Amino acid sequence: MTPQPEAAPLWGAAASTPPVLPAAERGATVIPDKVVARIAARAAKEALATHTDTAGAHAKLAGPRASATIGSGTARLGLTLDLPYPADLAGVSRRLQDYVSERVAHLTGMRVTEVTLAIEHLIPADGLERRRVQ
Repeated sequence: MTPQPEAAPLWGAAASTPPVLPAAERGATVIPDKVVARIAARAAKEALATHTDTAGAHAKLAGPRASATIGSGTARLGLTLDLPYPADLAGVSRRLQDYVSERVAHLTGMRVTEVTLAIEHLIPADGLERRRVQ
């Protein structure tokens, strides 16, 4: 049996640590559209739970759905959701857009350029039973 030659270190005999490349040459973190959309949907759910006054309708609200379009470090978001009623719809919508935009930007590092809302249903907080004429 012949002895195997000793393997040379990958970065040279004198170097004990790998060379450090500049940040621009190391690569980039890529976050898929689907992941950003899930983050946006979760943020919308958080916003609805904390920024609306009508707690009675929350049990009936469907979970928000989201879509995202990513490009050049920016994100455009679309949300489809139910909102509680009665409420200041313009105010709730604005707070929801702001919260989702800030939350997605914080968690992904992307600049959010647009958050569009599609409100599918208005869910009464008191229920329909109280409003029927007898």
